[in-house]
Amino acid sequence: MREEIYQGRVVNLAIEDVVLPNGARTRLEVMHHPGAAAAVPLFPDGTVAILRQYRHAVGGWLWEVPAGKLDKPGENPLECAQRELAEEAGLAAARWDKLGSIYTTPGFCDEIIHLYLARELTEAPLEHEADEVIEVHR
Repeated sequence: MREEIYQGRVVNLAIEDVVLPNGARTRLEVMHHPGAAAAVPLFPDGTVAILRQYRHAVGGWLWEVPAGKLDKPGENPLECAQRELAEEAGLAAARWDKLGSIYTTPGFCDEIIHLYLARELTEAPLEHEADEVIEVHR
């Protein structure tokens, strides 16, 4: 059984009755997330563009690579990473290599982030979203 508790802009929360691989039954709180993609922008000299971004949930500033949700209809993870690199760092890349995918907090959330290495960088229009406070550093 699955009971939807909350549906939001970023995540949905459900209470789920599950049977574990060992046969035990339990109720779990599960956050459902559409997934995300991230870009590690690497310059020829070995430096990377990194973002200093304010994150209210942790009460301060964090260092991050450009990343964002898979929330555009029909958009695949690579297209999401390309979009986020432009929007958040003002960069475009001619060469993309998939580094892998990771689950961020698999104990309670199904969010997966697809990681890409972005090379052969050029400038692109910078378009932060209204709720983003971001500084780009290198």
